[in-house]
Amino acid sequence: MAIARQVLCVCAFLSLPHARAEPIRYSVAEEAESGSLVGKLAEDAGLTPAQLSARGARLVSEDGRQHFRLERGSGRLLVAGRLDREELCGQSGSCM
Repeated sequence: MAIARQVLCVCAFLSLPHARAEPIRYSVAEEAESGSLVGKLAEDAGLTPAQLSARGARLVSEDGRQHFRLERGSGRLLVAGRLDREELCGQSGSCM
């Protein structure tokens, strides 16, 4: 099986009391399928899914497109649709 290139680093920063105060970084393989697990955001932030939901956690992107989705009930971060590195980052050597 070929190793997929890493395309995107998803950073979650939760500046909430009783949560981690440093960024949480995730890497996503290029062309990961829709619904693929990126990470367990609630767990990685030291929160329960209910706490994450109660705090109004949401995803925001610079381009306004939703590349990921947050399942508030489980606290999981998932790929929302196929990621295309060239479309997202052009010919840039790194893609964040």
